[in-house]
Amino acid sequence: MLVDAHAHLLPRDYPADAPECFPRMEPIDGDTARLLLFGTMRFRARDAFFDAERRIEEQAASGVDAEVLSPMPPLLRYDLPAADGLSLARHVNEFTAELCAAAPDRLVGLGMVPLQDPDAAATELKAVQDQGLRGVEIASNVLGTSIGDERFLPFFTEAQRLGLAVFVHAMPSPTPRLPASAMGTYVVGLEGMLAAASMITGGTAAACPDLRISFSHAAGGFPLVVPRAQYFWGGTWNEEPAVPERAIAHDDGPSPLEYARRFYYDSMVFDRRALRYLVDLLGADRLLVGSDFPAMPRESPAGATLRSLDMEPEVLERITWHNAWRWLGVDPPAGR
Repeated sequence: MLVDAHAHLLPRDYPADAPECFPRMEPIDGDTARLLLFGTMRFRARDAFFDAERRIEEQAASGVDAEVLSPMPPLLRYDLPAADGLSLARHVNEFTAELCAAAPDRLVGLGMVPLQDPDAAATELKAVQDQGLRGVEIASNVLGTSIGDERFLPFFTEAQRLGLAVFVHAMPSPTPRLPASAMGTYVVGLEGMLAAASMITGGTAAACPDLRISFSHAAGGFPLVVPRAQYFWGGTWNEEPAVPERAIAHDDGPSPLEYARRFYYDSMVFDRRALRYLVDLLGADRLLVGSDFPAMPRESPAGATLRSLDMEPEVLERITWHNAWRWLGVDPPAGR
């Protein structure tokens, strides 16, 4: 079995009386795709984004048994007024619930919330859960503020209380330090790293030990920098026992690597050597399969690079599907 834990959707349409700041989806002559218009964005959204039957066909073609669907990240517009952000979130969440209801054994939905208003976002989590969605997707920063900032702690505390999964998708900051052309490449690595690190340095990881949180693209550069944080905490190389008198920033809490091993990470890192490092450093029980489908094409078949690592069958199964259900907090399908 293989669960794609990083796949996206777009609503087919938006209300005719929606605020002007809402996206629009327009038909394309002679095409089953639709054109997403959102501010300056123009994006051809093929039908797999919004059609359950097409998604199932695509799953069969690539060897995927189920998908965890989250909103296409540009919908996470935290620059909208909070009331408009909440309206947009509710429309997207309603569509997501309807799409997943068409094939509940194959499609699992994540909602979205207006995190620009942390109190409203926390309050909306119960409505997300009541719709049958298993968690929420958020961006790696909110108008340039990392998600580990204390203002977002009540949101994460409520997600933990409700047992909802959180998926953090790397998104650019309003004040980028790299050109727009680097958005899909280096920016993803930087933003993922900053988001994951902020959850530790800001105290959220300590305050919410049972939060089930996953980071897109293995949190970018985070797995390569956390060993440095481990050295500063413990004063030793290679995760040897800490020697506090040699450490630069020791405390009595969990180590940086212990915190990092509470998080989940999708495996979309494009190279078997990177995957091997993630398994070795973070553990096979922390990784999920991800693809960014249908915004990006999947490997054919899905998980081909993972399978090339020649892992033990039970280890491979953890990554291809066991971990996804554990992250979502749901029982696996009957017979699995």
